[in-house]
Amino acid sequence: MHILERINLYLNRYLLMIGGIAVLALMALATGNVVLRLFQMPYAGTYEFVSFLGAIVTASALGYTQLKGDHIIVDILSDHFPGPLKSIADALSSFISAIFFTIVSWQMFVWGMKLAESGELSETLKVVYHPYVYCVAVGFATLSLTCAIDVMAILRKRAQVPAGTESAIQQSGLGFSESPREERS
Repeated sequence: MHILERINLYLNRYLLMIGGIAVLALMALATGNVVLRLFQMPYAGTYEFVSFLGAIVTASALGYTQLKGDHIIVDILSDHFPGPLKSIADALSSFISAIFFTIVSWQMFVWGMKLAESGELSETLKVVYHPYVYCVAVGFATLSLTCAIDVMAILRKRAQVPAGTESAIQQSGLGFSESPREERS
């Protein structure tokens, strides 16, 4: 495993742990609020904190989900491509995803900086919420990094196959249609 892949794995696992803690906090907050509603004493601002924690949960799992290949992929057409063409299509798709999510992450950081500079607060509890925006930006950045590593893995795998052996590999059932994420696990 290359150093970049190892860093990506540890980073995604760390974010996944943060997401797990956020899920536990979210569940405790929501459950406590429901129980206290029975006694007519609900928490103020529960909806805001549940929303913030939900954003952390979702964003922190993006990169790890991509790493494990668990995102939904519509491959109705590309399943019928020959091995080399499917490999190129997968690399192109991962490349475009990496660029797109880099832009999303960058814009989330920009938005977070604007929120921090303006001192904007949440509506109900009047707490700063730019740290939550930064967490989402980090989640998208790790997703982008994972997509970029996928591109490199696909191209590296493609470069390792000697010329003229593609048809033999494809006939053996080990063609380029295999995901680079399957190779890592």
